[in-house]
Amino acid sequence: MILADKIINERKRNAWSQEELADKLGVSRQAVSKWESAQSVPDIQRVIQMAQLFGVSTDYLLKDEYDATENNQSEPVSYDYDKSFDEPIARRLVSLEEANAFLECRKAIAPKIALAVFMCIVSPVLLIVLAGLAECSNIGLSEGVAAAVGIVMLLLLVAVAVFIFITTGYQAEKFAFLEKEPIETAYGVTGMVKTKKAEYEPMRNVSMAIGVIMCILSPVPLLVAGCLGLPELTIVMTVAILLFLVAVGVYLIVNCSMVYGSYTTLLEEGDYTVEAKKNNQRMERIGGVYWGLATAIYLAWSFLTGEWGITWIVWVLAGVLFAPISALIAYIKK
Repeated sequence: MILADKIINERKRNAWSQEELADKLGVSRQAVSKWESAQSVPDIQRVIQMAQLFGVSTDYLLKDEYDATENNQSEPVSYDYDKSFDEPIARRLVSLEEANAFLECRKAIAPKIALAVFMCIVSPVLLIVLAGLAECSNIGLSEGVAAAVGIVMLLLLVAVAVFIFITTGYQAEKFAFLEKEPIETAYGVTGMVKTKKAEYEPMRNVSMAIGVIMCILSPVPLLVAGCLGLPELTIVMTVAILLFLVAVGVYLIVNCSMVYGSYTTLLEEGDYTVEAKKNNQRMERIGGVYWGLATAIYLAWSFLTGEWGITWIVWVLAGVLFAPISALIAYIKK
């Protein structure tokens, strides 16, 4: 239980409103509200005041692992020190306010970035549909007009997506150090982040499952149309459906992964441990070249052959190969 929850519990146990507690502590009601919502933490003097006011120990208020049965004043204090490092690591301190700002920023930009990725994936859909209509139907649409309109829409969607990537990148730039440097969180941050992570985890699991399933099942309409020998125009439309299903699945995966990743970033878990951050900086440079090459291959193959229903496999192969290539490079570096 974190400090915010303990303040709420003790205030309610004493049947006090936020205003009444604020009066007793000599602070504003807004200050108490921020403490209880984990937007800020009280200074040590206020913690001592609250401990005396609630009749609990400061250890109970300050230590997340203490529960309500361990709130007596005479509880002995013990400290554990981490001696696993041969030399000290310079860590940048992250305050509770800074952590909350980072989480809010990630929560705000995650759907925007997911939308930009969605737009990149569906950008050739109109081109595919119009080309199919021009070639397989008698609606009077020439192939030249279809190609022109489709390419213009493709470039427009990609341009808007790039604009979103750039603007959201500027918004998140001030928090870039969290993913690159070792950090130390101020009191209350770890407990707050763990609580929010646990609350978000069920939604993340559902979104990831739906997104992955949509990507796996996306070729089904195309396969069914091919097996049944349906008209060519129908097959073209199923290619557009395939790209749309992949785009929706990737949107769900990117959105939930970014939000969930903000919690693991602050907790320095998974891909954001100190060692992983060192590797990430190295792979960031390699990844820029790798994905740039993948994009060039995808666009060149697609425009030269016109096989948009097949060329999307480049992204699947690139994604599958990136992990072993990264591991191989890391091994060689060692």
